[in-house]
Amino acid sequence: MAVTSTRASSKPLIEKRSIDYIPEAERHGRLLSQFTLWMGANLQITAIVTGALAVVLGGDVFWSLIGLLIGQLLGGGVMALHAAQGPKLGLPQMISSRVQFGVYGAAIPIVLVCLMYLGFTATGTVLSGQALGQLFGVSDSVGILIFASVIVLVTVLGYRVIHFIGRVASVIGVIAFVYLFARLISQTDVGALLQIRHFSWSSFLLAVSLAASWQIAFGPYVADYSRYLPSKTSSVKTFFAAGAGSVIGAQVAMILGVFAAASANGQFAGHEVAYIVGLGGTGATAALLYFSIAFGKVTISTLNSYGSFMCIATIISGFRGHLNVTRLQRLVFVLVIVGAATLIALLGQHSFLGAFKSFILFLLAFFTPWSAINLVDYYCITRERYDVPALADPNGRYGRWNALGISVYVFGVLVQLPFIATKFYTGPLVEAMGGVDISWIIGLVVPAALYYVVAKKWHSAVPDQLILPIEQDTVDAQPSRAGRIQAV
Repeated sequence: MAVTSTRASSKPLIEKRSIDYIPEAERHGRLLSQFTLWMGANLQITAIVTGALAVVLGGDVFWSLIGLLIGQLLGGGVMALHAAQGPKLGLPQMISSRVQFGVYGAAIPIVLVCLMYLGFTATGTVLSGQALGQLFGVSDSVGILIFASVIVLVTVLGYRVIHFIGRVASVIGVIAFVYLFARLISQTDVGALLQIRHFSWSSFLLAVSLAASWQIAFGPYVADYSRYLPSKTSSVKTFFAAGAGSVIGAQVAMILGVFAAASANGQFAGHEVAYIVGLGGTGATAALLYFSIAFGKVTISTLNSYGSFMCIATIISGFRGHLNVTRLQRLVFVLVIVGAATLIALLGQHSFLGAFKSFILFLLAFFTPWSAINLVDYYCITRERYDVPALADPNGRYGRWNALGISVYVFGVLVQLPFIATKFYTGPLVEAMGGVDISWIIGLVVPAALYYVVAKKWHSAVPDQLILPIEQDTVDAQPSRAGRIQAV
């Protein structure tokens, strides 16, 4: 513990690493920080809105709560399995996809991940703009611009500041949610709402899908925030720390959203922030709640922007053949990412709720196959035995393009199309299924099983053990590849 504290205190405020490997000497942090980061990231207004959608779109309170919990546990398990990779590999999440897709081929799912982060940042910025607009007495558009400026600053500062804000956000979030729940219970007959039980498969599976997609969407960047933990950190403990924080935080927020929407008499949609704050009161209390909403969104929006930066850097580095990113390049990337998200937020702020529902459900078609392939490969095929230096070498072990991984991924996306039900696209089998969208289940199970079978037979040579970059300064003087790696 003392060593960890000393390490942490000696690190600069501004993060100097990007997508490169984190040497053991720079590892720091505790598992508690994983819990608080993901708790703070989920105790926020967008999670409330996501839970509310289960009721706004036709579900009753009781079965919506059950469906959301099941979705949290299923999606949270996927998310937490990704989190456990961080300490072992010392790398951000998406760069490990080069094992399954090739150094160049990994750009295919990463581009889609960037679009996801862009969308989530934009939708979160809309809600934060509403909160800041009310707090400072300015328009929502001005609030959006203020919030975007804060996100740029925190994202540039990086890992340590993000975890610090996560700890603060978790404390503020717990206080705000306890107060809001107390007010809600005092104003609403919660027992009467729970007695209304009209089970519908479509509404129930919608609730499951909303929560599962919420959790699975964290998968492509969750290891970005565990990669600084010491490599000896227990994978099981990392799994439970990150997973519990995310599941508990999201379920609490979504429960509040369900009850708020059920008691709103149609006043919730389009006025999400104002309605939630209205539960708590007016005057100084309302101002504090607006602040807590905006601060809660800082954590998750920063995660999205930081993850976008990691993804763009990963794509570029794959074609450049090295992993170094300068601080100036980092700033430029962040400005472009947040600028694009802010523009989308400004243009789409008045049609938020419906577009957000369609967006998060449609994303499942692209990220569940990626998660399935990555997790099966890491835990069942390679069994954590990665050649980390080869991830930066297009001519190395993993090659430029991995036809096997790419083919399974494309098939995993296509096999879901008949079962997708969104405003963007509705598959031909949806009506036969009673309007139920089960695409995310197909997207997890089918690619996982297929990849396991084909990778067992045709996977490229797997190292005998995990190979990490050697950390001594003498590495530059050693000409052979064997001198540039150390086995663990």
